[in-house]
Amino acid sequence: MSAGRIEPLGDCALLIHFGTGIDPAVNALALTAAHALLAADLPGLRDIAPAYASVCLQYDPCAWADPAGVQSPHARIAARISGIVENLQTPRSNPDVATIDIPVCYGGDFGPDLGEVARHANMSVDEVVERHCAGEYRVAMLGFAPGFPYLIGLDAALCTPRLPSPRLRVPAGSVAIGGKQTGVYPRELPGGWRLIGRTPLRLFDPVREPPALFAPGGRVRFRAIAADAFAAAPA
Repeated sequence: MSAGRIEPLGDCALLIHFGTGIDPAVNALALTAAHALLAADLPGLRDIAPAYASVCLQYDPCAWADPAGVQSPHARIAARISGIVENLQTPRSNPDVATIDIPVCYGGDFGPDLGEVARHANMSVDEVVERHCAGEYRVAMLGFAPGFPYLIGLDAALCTPRLPSPRLRVPAGSVAIGGKQTGVYPRELPGGWRLIGRTPLRLFDPVREPPALFAPGGRVRFRAIAADAFAAAPA
């Protein structure tokens, strides 16, 4: 397994590249690297953020200062990271990771783009819902807004281009498709993904521990519910 390419990201962060694009195998490697870096208990570590094909590591440069003044903090931590990355084991799925069940009311005012997704896929609305609920998804990364999950596992037949012009307001809890990704808006935000439904769950709550409902590497399943069940569901 080849080591990731490490490059500086400003003066107190570095980025480890494992590939490009949306690839489940590459993402699994990035997630494995993130767990290994966290387990290494590196000094001055501020944050580790895995993405689709990379990992961003933020650190305190003072914790990696060279007393002799020969190496930069980046060179010293990059050398330490290289050793960890080169010894990564082949990523394996973790059967102990719990699957988060996401109730979704599809279509209508909850999912105004569901019909367009069905037309693009050349299938009925009911089949789109059935296929979306049949998928087994993994949280590839969190981004765009706190708690927004980018999910791998969308049925290829449901891939739909983003809107030509983004909406200025997308309701919190909206379940959407953007290209070959699916995700859930954690709060009211602008966005250009196709809205196919909405969940009553609160994805991000700053007073909750942890604040985000999802975490990278987590598993997700969607479940269709009726509008009255949506209204009665607790957040």
